[in-house]
Amino acid sequence: MTFNEKYKDNALLIKTFNFALNIIYYTTELQEQKKFVITNQLLKSGTSIGANSKESQNAESKADFIHKLKITIKEADETEYWLFLYDAYKEYPNCKELIEQLSEILNKIISTSKMSSTR
Repeated sequence: MTFNEKYKDNALLIKTFNFALNIIYYTTELQEQKKFVITNQLLKSGTSIGANSKESQNAESKADFIHKLKITIKEADETEYWLFLYDAYKEYPNCKELIEQLSEILNKIISTSKMSSTR
């Protein structure tokens, strides 16, 4: 069973998992081009979005769930910053698709946290 099969009914986990994979592919490309300066920062923050989303699924309370999603948003904001830097510095590979994908994830995280806070 794959991650996508196991969590097929959880859009947030699927989106963040696939985003993490795309971050790994992108940072691997950067490393191959010997562009190491902020690659590790992007790899860490970009993959932790999914890890924190996954961790939120085991929250002990609604407040804990929302807290974990807030941490996820912080990681997503950091990732967005690194991607904007890569996008602004034209010698790096195009990352516009990652920025768009991250925007969708942020919207999903925010809507998920709002839904759970009204329950």
